[in-house]
Amino acid sequence: MSKKAIDAARWRFALDDAGKLPLPEGRRSAAVFHHGTLDIRHYAPRGTDPQTPHDQDEVYIVERGSGWFEVAGTRTRFGPDDVLFVPAGIDHRFADFTDDFETWVIFYGPKGGEGAR
Repeated sequence: MSKKAIDAARWRFALDDAGKLPLPEGRRSAAVFHHGTLDIRHYAPRGTDPQTPHDQDEVYIVERGSGWFEVAGTRTRFGPDDVLFVPAGIDHRFADFTDDFETWVIFYGPKGGEGAR
């Protein structure tokens, strides 16, 4: 486990701690925890969200902020405590979100997503 990630021995991950982690070169989210195929990250884009489809299924747990979540051309409102799912390979992004937007990102499963099995 990376020294830049939160100590996994704690088994608890706080948003305030995650928000202080450095962003790795070329990444827009900070690594919080990794175990097997599970990858938990902290994501707090500012201005725009230029992300592209990922090769694993993912779940977002919105902690702060609100805006629009676009998935495969469909827009839906989001806010704190919302849980959002995106299958692997699907185009998605956050749009028109507030300046305080922060979310947990949970990647899991095989490349291609659970549906690829």
